[in-house]
Amino acid sequence: QVQLVESGGGLVQPGGSLRLSCATSRTIFSIYDMGWYRQAPGKQRVLVAIISNAGMANYADSVKGRFTISRDYAKNTVYLQMNSLKPEDTAVYYCNAERWGSSTYWGQGTQVTVSS
Repeated sequence: QVQLVESGGGLVQPGGSLRLSCATSRTIFSIYDMGWYRQAPGKQRVLVAIISNAGMANYADSVKGRFTISRDYAKNTVYLQMNSLKPEDTAVYYCNAERWGSSTYWGQGTQVTVSS
């Protein structure tokens, strides 16, 4: 059974930073694209950032210049560094592993709350 284990969420003040982590198996990590999505209350889940297994990253316009996605092949972990956080970044953040023609996998979600 594929597992994506997330950590790093929490409460932070506007302008602050958090780093989310998502660990999975080497089998998945080595060939899948890894991404972060978020879902705010009453809204649909949307893509925040994605990084291909070759290391190419793409971001939602709303987080460009503030968030950075990266992957550590030694630890089979993908990170989302979030800086200059805003209240509108408040959401449950989900780690995602996807590959064309294969199943898509999701983490359990981690809450990020940006509030003073």
